[in-house]
Amino acid sequence: MLLRESVKTVNEIAEKMDLTDNAVRAHLLALDRDGLVQQIGTTKGFRKPHSVYGLTDDARHLFPKSYDSILNKLVSVLKSRLSPKVVLEIMREVGREVADKDARPAGGSLSERLNAALAALERLGGSARIVERGDQLSIESDSCPFADVVAEHPEVCKATESAVQEIVGEPVTEICDRTGLPKCRFSIDAK
Repeated sequence: MLLRESVKTVNEIAEKMDLTDNAVRAHLLALDRDGLVQQIGTTKGFRKPHSVYGLTDDARHLFPKSYDSILNKLVSVLKSRLSPKVVLEIMREVGREVADKDARPAGGSLSERLNAALAALERLGGSARIVERGDQLSIESDSCPFADVVAEHPEVCKATESAVQEIVGEPVTEICDRTGLPKCRFSIDAK
């Protein structure tokens, strides 16, 4: 949390936490090994320069954010002011906008496009995989990136459906499992 506020030296951390500098170095070494903290420079010290430490991008993603709370409120407001049809159109447009940043590989094979869709879902916070059952192809994830919102507003799945369809370039049908913790399921109609 101290490094979330700003970068710090070992001595600054030790002073704030009432620890020895050796104890802090040991913790920083472990956090560095785990890819959560990194040395990002030096600052002038009394006798010699002191290393300055900060969080990595991976560490910043571990802290809670209020995105789902705001998204939940936003969808509630949209649903209270607009017709269900318009809300779905908005969700699909949002999905296409998300996919626009993840343009499918030009001339890419179906496999390449499916992998591009998996990468896009991962960037959103999911952990999806390609599943083949006979001649049926789908993208599935047991960790919905929008689980907290989807439980109350299943329309949000349509945004992801549109993003996947845009990237894969084939018809996609959302068949998400919303019993218990929501699970993403997208059926691909690749002829």
